[in-house]
Amino acid sequence: MIKVALFAEILIKDFDGAARTVFQLIDRIDSKEFSYLFVYGNGPEQFRHFESLKIPCLRLPVNDDYSFALPALTKQRLYAQLDQFSPDVIHITTPSALGFFALRYAQKRNIPVISIYHTHFLAYIPYYFKNLAFLVKPIVNWMSGAMLRFYNNCDKIYVPTPSMIQGLGKIGIEHNRLTLWQRGINLKLFNPAHSARNSLHKITKNTHKNILFASRLVWEKNLETLIGLANLIETYHLPYNVIIAGDGAAKKEMQRRMPHAYFLGKQDHESLATLYASADVFVFPSISETYGNVVTEAMASGLPCVIGDGGGSADLVSHGVDGYKCDPMQPEEYLRYINQLLNNDKLYDRVRSNALATVQQLDWDTLAHRYFEDVTLLAVGAGKKWIGKAS
Repeated sequence: MIKVALFAEILIKDFDGAARTVFQLIDRIDSKEFSYLFVYGNGPEQFRHFESLKIPCLRLPVNDDYSFALPALTKQRLYAQLDQFSPDVIHITTPSALGFFALRYAQKRNIPVISIYHTHFLAYIPYYFKNLAFLVKPIVNWMSGAMLRFYNNCDKIYVPTPSMIQGLGKIGIEHNRLTLWQRGINLKLFNPAHSARNSLHKITKNTHKNILFASRLVWEKNLETLIGLANLIETYHLPYNVIIAGDGAAKKEMQRRMPHAYFLGKQDHESLATLYASADVFVFPSISETYGNVVTEAMASGLPCVIGDGGGSADLVSHGVDGYKCDPMQPEEYLRYINQLLNNDKLYDRVRSNALATVQQLDWDTLAHRYFEDVTLLAVGAGKKWIGKAS
């Protein structure tokens, strides 16, 4: 039995893309082969049937959707439970205070560490400090240094796209620790068969074409460009509905500046699958994504995507083949490609078919199998090193 201690800031299944990725692995744990201890801040008091330890956390002042765990407040209890569990491998989801605590514990006990690069924090800084531009560079430098100290002490880091691997290499993270590990998708759930156009008609009360955006409503998703696109559609009196699925700190301001858009709030996976399959175009201007799950979900649902050319999402779309990539800050460019798609049935069908073909290769079972294989190899390798030292 291989024992894994998994450290996560948030352990709520559909909280965001990072959480959904981790739960794809959790839901595939073979209890005959693996035993897991979960250490987390935000989540249930007891996590399913697993050994678990919920620790105190604090809400983030810049985004109250998120919190960070405070391991220092329960340090002795944490050490005692970890030592009792005696993990063979440590899995850390985020280089936070909890992540660094887990890393130090692993180093003291000579335990290998695996991590998945979920969030490209460096891309968030310009959004949160846009009114304090003089702080952006020093904060980027500080965060880059923290990332180096963390990731260069991990044994294996799963990174979802080639551009992210290249970007992490540029700041000094050692290439031999980085492994391309894409995100999978549930092709039974996200599927054109779930189309229900009448459901959108009930919302909009018209027969206009529907442009969908789905994500958390936070400014690092490049929402200014989305607002600009909605305003262009209104200015030119185009027969398009802008539909927003999601919730977050920016929602009220967006509603004020996009008075004609339809805000549906946070959607569960089943409702989101219906929205994707029922809309006409998916627009996603964010360039802060490590991967961009919503883009592949839309593609799998037969929804052509017009996205920002930046971040991990850009690796998911081949421009002019299975979608379009735009200058992230130019809403006019998004509108141009949207117009092309919605006014050319032959082009629309070709892009849609190519997108459906692209996502067929993203299988969660294959990716999860590889993860558990790597966890096993890390545990076995650590055991051999320990035996070698003992002899």
